[in-house]
Amino acid sequence: MPDNRIQSREDLIEYAFRALGKPVIDINVDWQQASDRLDDALQLFAERHFDGVIIGYLSYKVTEEDNARKYILTDNIGPITGVTGDSPTGKDIVSIVRLFQYDPLSSSNNMFNIKYQWALSDYFQINRGLYGTQDLPIANYDNAMRYIQLMNQYFSPEKTFQFTKSSNRISINTDWNTDLKVGQSLMFEAYLALDPDKFTEIYNDRILKKYFTQLIKRQWGINLSKYENIPLPGGGTLRGAAMVQEAQQEIDKIEAEIYTSFEGPPTFQMG
Repeated sequence: MPDNRIQSREDLIEYAFRALGKPVIDINVDWQQASDRLDDALQLFAERHFDGVIIGYLSYKVTEEDNARKYILTDNIGPITGVTGDSPTGKDIVSIVRLFQYDPLSSSNNMFNIKYQWALSDYFQINRGLYGTQDLPIANYDNAMRYIQLMNQYFSPEKTFQFTKSSNRISINTDWNTDLKVGQSLMFEAYLALDPDKFTEIYNDRILKKYFTQLIKRQWGINLSKYENIPLPGGGTLRGAAMVQEAQQEIDKIEAEIYTSFEGPPTFQMG
């Protein structure tokens, strides 16, 4: 059985042309115009469709340049943790959900880390319970960890930040001279757009194919609109404006479907 899946930009453009009548009908849309409309469709797909993004964790070390300008350029952030060469990078960030806590109270990885010391002193209680009894052995340790988290929130609360895709900057609301040292490790939780040329199944998505086809139809109508009401051989007339209206109605329906059925739930940020 042949594999008819669409797996490239060229395949998807040809699919849209065929859906609109090619080769029976001459589609009056330039290839570059079609490529531009595909970019528009892919942008909406990445911003609004849950299959267009992946949630990932980006690690980063503060540099001297970051400290001097007081913000981080996301283009300098490497690929998401744990994934290989096709992994999204900071350039693909759509939104940042969280900056993980990096306070000195619990982030140290040596034996003087407060969590390490607490676990060491309470290890016997974890296995045997409080004072060697069998009552609730793990509950005491869980309570201790919750208490440490509460202390963290009091003495070193999570840092707030600002990020906009248009600026590609992360501004952390803190004193960069004392709190964010050069070499400080940070971890961000973010939504990142998937590259369709690496994850080609995106091109074969049902809703993307429908949406892109209607964008091409609207472009076709716009191209023809300057010849509106010119008679054709056989008695017909060009109807570019009507084609634009028909396509726009379908585009509105598809966008509404994306927003209601395929968009991920909003993520609430506390800080």
